[in-house]
Amino acid sequence: MIEVPVNDGSTALVLEGRDLGKDFTQGGVVLQVLRGASIAVRAGERIAIVGASGSGKTTLLQLLGGLDLPTRGSVRIAGAAMHELNDTQRGELRNKAVGFVYQFHHLLPEFSALENVAMPLLVRRTAPRHAREVAAAILARVGLAERLEHRPSQLSGGERQRAAVARALVTRPQIVLADEPTGNLDGANAAQVFELMLELNRELGTSLVIVTHDERLAARLDRNLVLADGVLTERSAART
Repeated sequence: MIEVPVNDGSTALVLEGRDLGKDFTQGGVVLQVLRGASIAVRAGERIAIVGASGSGKTTLLQLLGGLDLPTRGSVRIAGAAMHELNDTQRGELRNKAVGFVYQFHHLLPEFSALENVAMPLLVRRTAPRHAREVAAAILARVGLAERLEHRPSQLSGGERQRAAVARALVTRPQIVLADEPTGNLDGANAAQVFELMLELNRELGTSLVIVTHDERLAARLDRNLVLADGVLTERSAART
């Protein structure tokens, strides 16, 4: 059983990546995507990761979320070293401490919005009735109280992405990792989803790490990190 510390509003580290390297082999050639990227995320912090297409941003996010292991370096989530855990333990830790939001919603088409959002709770063996109650409450919070029984095909693009945000936050994770969460939306829906994520960050104290190509969105966050040549460097960002 992986124990995850409760977010008590302190500035403790909730995620740390140290000197992360990631290599891929293609046709006998070793390609270094990450060469020594480091990041530290504190409770409630909002961080943007920007960089050119193909710079390795998605690969970095997968390492930070424990979906893949680095070739070199280490990742700690809620104090636990991911390379010291087996697959089952990593999955358990992700379920308890990390939420994910992607450019495409990845909602399961055969299930309703309510069932999709309740699923992370059911995975941790929460009683089904309670899981549905919690899922319904957060769906209401993101403006989908009237759409609980609708399947993804019956929701608009913005509604699907709001449901995806609700699913990421239903377990009240310590950190949400978002990969271009507004990249598949038009301007109005993108702004709405982004504002929603910031509101929930303030309300729940959940840290945000957002990969984005939108410089205007990045400037709204506490810190901006630029990924180039496999290394993260920090630049100043305006706060709002």
